[in-house]
Amino acid sequence: MYRWRQLALAVVLTVAALSLAASASARGDGGGGAVYTLTNAAAGNGVAVFDRGRDGSLTPEGTVSTGGLGTGAGLGSQGALVLDRDRLFAVNAGNNTISSLEVDGDEVELEDVASSRGVRPISLTVHGPLLYVLNAGDATTPANITGFLVFRGELIPLPGSSRPLSAALPDPAQIEFTPDGRVLVVTEKATNRITTFRVFFGFASGPNAQPSAGQTPFGFAFDPRGRLIVSEAFGGAPDASVLSSYDVSRSGAVSVIDPNVATTETAACWVVVTKDGRFTYTTNTGSNSITGYAIGRDGGLTILDADGKTADTGATPIDAALSKDSTFLYELSSGAGEIGGYAVNSDGSLAPLGTVGGLPAGVVGLAAS
Repeated sequence: MYRWRQLALAVVLTVAALSLAASASARGDGGGGAVYTLTNAAAGNGVAVFDRGRDGSLTPEGTVSTGGLGTGAGLGSQGALVLDRDRLFAVNAGNNTISSLEVDGDEVELEDVASSRGVRPISLTVHGPLLYVLNAGDATTPANITGFLVFRGELIPLPGSSRPLSAALPDPAQIEFTPDGRVLVVTEKATNRITTFRVFFGFASGPNAQPSAGQTPFGFAFDPRGRLIVSEAFGGAPDASVLSSYDVSRSGAVSVIDPNVATTETAACWVVVTKDGRFTYTTNTGSNSITGYAIGRDGGLTILDADGKTADTGATPIDAALSKDSTFLYELSSGAGEIGGYAVNSDGSLAPLGTVGGLPAGVVGLAAS
């Protein structure tokens, strides 16, 4: 029976993947770039949409409901809003649901809302037709990850796909597939662990909890070679935050490449990597700055600016996102209620492009096309 279920799911996944590829090919790039963030409002969550000009400037285009509720406060996570081809996926942590929205540039339309199969969803990841959500849990419900099949915008739960983390409440921060889709990675802030799950026919096996190089592993991103770049906030202690790079094997084993490379800043949290894999950036929530690094061919990290300040930001920078071609970097300054834009220069330096404000308190998540 289990093998028949695997075979049936494999057929469905193949059909769904072909459907997604055809959809992406037919729709093209949707007529231009855009940037998206989540209002996370307790009275009704929504995606705030910004059109992106050729010069990287942003113009507000309104807000589209996610069909769920936010919390009105930060989620302490990366990946609350994810853009994949022509769809956005969003968490609704206020009522334990996730949303699927169709995207055509700055035009966004709600397609589906589904239970997250847990409590307090905070992060999402997508690979082909598969989506996994990270539920942080609460005092009565343990944290977990749960899988879904995305078929023409509909979120279809995978029965029996929920898996626990390394502890009931490890204060997780992010979930993401490795680039090849074989492994899921979750950072756990309270346990100082990087927990992995092997994925086979859509189902995750694990958890495999392993110690991180530094304390309070938070946001992360993969470079094109599949190396994992993780921010380790050290509990937000002043001038203690670092970035570390890791290899992740097909079995989910995590091995350190370059540990604890200091930012010289405070509370490094959200991480992005440029499309060409040359540079990585982290936002420093406690010191209102962005720190950039060059990524070596061996996965080593070299800080771009000795003082750790590749760019200054508005108050409390949290999420960051790169445009599809990595020409522009955007960061969400939640304390200022604004998004700051930067041009990414060939040497990795950042040139400020200005800000767009008026965002509500508690805003979270950032995605860019």
